[in-house]
Amino acid sequence: MSKKLFITGTGTDVGKTFVTGLIIKKLKEHGKEAAYYKAAMSGNERDEKGNLVPGDAWHVKRVSGISQPVGEMCPYVYEVSVSPHLASRLEGNPVQMEVVKKGFEEVCGKYDYVTMEGSGGILCPICMDETEIWLEDVITELGLSSLIVADAGLGTINSVVLTAAYMKAQKLPVKGIIFNHFHPGNGMEEDNLRMCQSKTGLPVVACIEEGSSEIVVDIDLLTALYEE
Repeated sequence: MSKKLFITGTGTDVGKTFVTGLIIKKLKEHGKEAAYYKAAMSGNERDEKGNLVPGDAWHVKRVSGISQPVGEMCPYVYEVSVSPHLASRLEGNPVQMEVVKKGFEEVCGKYDYVTMEGSGGILCPICMDETEIWLEDVITELGLSSLIVADAGLGTINSVVLTAAYMKAQKLPVKGIIFNHFHPGNGMEEDNLRMCQSKTGLPVVACIEEGSSEIVVDIDLLTALYEE
């Protein structure tokens, strides 16, 4: 049976895809059969044939070196760069939970470690038309525990603590925090880490330096975050 983990963030553009790619790369380097999945992906470009290219999926595949086909990584791909509920309202093809779940279960049936990335922050609307689906509904439906990705810089205490508090209130299990764009020796950023740990009670799993090509974390610690 595969082991799974969800990657959420304190907001858009904190580096969820970047961090997810490095996590999957680490797993692959240690001989794990690793895979990627995302329910809905917005803000994608078209190729020369006019087909939408799932940019986040291609980034993860390129960085990690996994052989998983891009076609099984994300069932819903949109062009306009807005939340999935609005993108589907503009472009059609609204997200259906059963489609997301079926695709996820198929990936889990093929790989040992499946890392699923969220869209935007934890309060991201996925569908508001035929049915109401929020990102937290996807996490709950799939029975996943999460890591929170945050920027290490100014303002992160507020965004990390609020994200963690909301997830706790919604009974969404959180395993820890990964700080991105970290600068060792920066007093403010190092204090941010201490403050976030103290206020949330969550461990800092890793700090990824600006422009790093790897995540520095013990492989046993990393794999222990994944659950069946």
